[in-house]
Amino acid sequence: MQFNKIGVVGAGTMGAGITQKIAQENIPVVLVDIKQEFVDRGLDNIKKLLQEGVEKKIFTSEKSAQILQNVTGTTDINALKDADLVIEAVFEDQNVKKDLFKNLDSICEAKTILASNTSSFSISSLAAETKRPDRFIGLHYFYHPAKNRLLEIVPGKKTSAETLARAAEFASLTGKTAIVVQDTAGFAVNRFFVPWLNESVRILEEGLANIPTIDEATKRVFKIGMGPFLLMNVTGIPIAYHSTVTLGEKFGSFYAPAKKLKEQFESQKKWQIEGKVDESKMKTVTDRLLGTIFLVAAQLVDEGVASIEDTDRAAKIGLRWALGPFELMNKFGLDQAYPLVKNLTQKYGLKVPGKLEKQWLSKSPWEFRWVDLSVTGNIATITVNRPEAMNALNEVVVRQLAEVFTQAEQNPDVKAIVLEGKGKAFIAGADIGFFVKNIKNKSIDRIIEFTKKGQDLLLRIDKSPKLVIAKLDGLALGGGAELALAADVRLMTERGTLGFPETGIGIYPGLAGTQRLPRLVGSELAKYLILTGDLISGPTAQEMGLVEAVRAVDLNQRIRNLVDNYQSSAVGQETIVPSAKVDPIKSLFSSKNIQGLLTGKFKQSANALEARMAKKISYKAPVALQLANQLIDQGLTGSLEEGIKLELSRLPEIFATRDAYEGLTSILQRRRPTFEGK
Repeated sequence: MQFNKIGVVGAGTMGAGITQKIAQENIPVVLVDIKQEFVDRGLDNIKKLLQEGVEKKIFTSEKSAQILQNVTGTTDINALKDADLVIEAVFEDQNVKKDLFKNLDSICEAKTILASNTSSFSISSLAAETKRPDRFIGLHYFYHPAKNRLLEIVPGKKTSAETLARAAEFASLTGKTAIVVQDTAGFAVNRFFVPWLNESVRILEEGLANIPTIDEATKRVFKIGMGPFLLMNVTGIPIAYHSTVTLGEKFGSFYAPAKKLKEQFESQKKWQIEGKVDESKMKTVTDRLLGTIFLVAAQLVDEGVASIEDTDRAAKIGLRWALGPFELMNKFGLDQAYPLVKNLTQKYGLKVPGKLEKQWLSKSPWEFRWVDLSVTGNIATITVNRPEAMNALNEVVVRQLAEVFTQAEQNPDVKAIVLEGKGKAFIAGADIGFFVKNIKNKSIDRIIEFTKKGQDLLLRIDKSPKLVIAKLDGLALGGGAELALAADVRLMTERGTLGFPETGIGIYPGLAGTQRLPRLVGSELAKYLILTGDLISGPTAQEMGLVEAVRAVDLNQRIRNLVDNYQSSAVGQETIVPSAKVDPIKSLFSSKNIQGLLTGKFKQSANALEARMAKKISYKAPVALQLANQLIDQGLTGSLEEGIKLELSRLPEIFATRDAYEGLTSILQRRRPTFEGK
């Protein structure tokens, strides 16, 4: 699905930010506003943010200049005539938006999809102003849209399946983590976030706690940097007030603005947030706000606005909470969470949402679906949908992967299975916290059991009679890279990065990485990748014979071509001939040099490649390096299955080392590890 030209109408903070994000993904975008001074201000804001990115080394000066070249600013709305997609980002006035869409509908070609960034108004209502309601959709961005990864995709009543698919593809191409939500007031995020703000004001209004105490309580329980009152001061009290008015009109008095919020809005003053925190009031504040979040989140899931997974995802990605509402319920336990909701429903004359009532009666926590399966024609797509955790593998993800892979494999209509990850990562490794917890608890047997299940799943993928394609459109690290190795074909885009960083955190690749990698690219390149932990791009991985590099815009078409040309008798790994460019690395990591690299012999070498590789290896865990080297050599003497068993047999040894605990905890603590070699 190509996007050759995008239009954004409205050059304010949101419009300029949306424009910047699109341009960053190398898609031409036209920014339109009614006055040149507004356009210029929007362009200046983009330049300012890009310069900040250069100073923080997020972009190079060259990249910043290239991004700006993708942006055109104008006051001529006719410049959007041939756009593939036009996003409205003007201020929240329904009549202004309706007039704009009538105009756009008359100007734009039939192919153009129209989208609104509204946070308040009905998408179906706005779409009704046009003659293309099937090509109309909501794309609700969050502040700051150039940085915040969340995007709510809101189909209207008449939005076509094709338009929804195009919107999802656009979100992916522009690096957004999208959730699809129902067209109702507040959508998903504002539906629970605005009542959280509003109830904070009611707590103040009732004299239960002062502003500093309320802000501090929320910072502690939700693990956020700003409490509700400071947040309203920063983002604007009018936004909070108008949002409560909209929700109140739709859902009733509980959602309507608190009296004190209305007064503060009318005063045009900010909240006075200075004062003393009263520790004795913490539980009162916490219980009230947790009850609010639990109630509203359960209501919106009951109504089908969003799933429990997407609701939590919205809180963690869009609002940067440590845990979403349903994870918080699990954390505190439903026996504690349910009474908080019950108290609130009695206070406001509401009902406990049905799904919450049922879950409480079941005496079990909420269970999350992190792996999705969809079938289109003869292609089954398995999506690891845990972007807030970079799709990290844990026990639940591996179990669900196995379940949906079985479903896809047993479907007689499915010819090929595509493995992909939602968001910025394919799969960025295993859940480090799981390893650390079990080392602490002296439960290494649980790590072995988890790894064995993962190995069994990957062996099933490896031997499947279906064509299995790994879609590497983001980070594929550690266990994610190992999962990709089990596929028949690995397609890697310009956004993809692949690597095996395990020896840098005290362990070795345990999901058959030491076994499949050398069988694919040879022991020399396998040792280079595993011992150095280098992260490589698609073109480099292709030079090594590991992937096929494909542009993101061509990815789906390449998958279609592979499936169309696939013959069931041709089961097996795709062969890619390594380039001669990698010969120096192969020579350096040959059997005659490997011990010299591991023992530091080449650190002072006059040869730049030798010295650079030796230096990288010197930062890794010594025991992990030696074990990985041995496993690669020994594994190649037998079958793949024998090699996998061998790899598994050494896990108790590596996870019992001090270096494994040091390396794994260093990731959680965001520091550089110090290895002892024991």
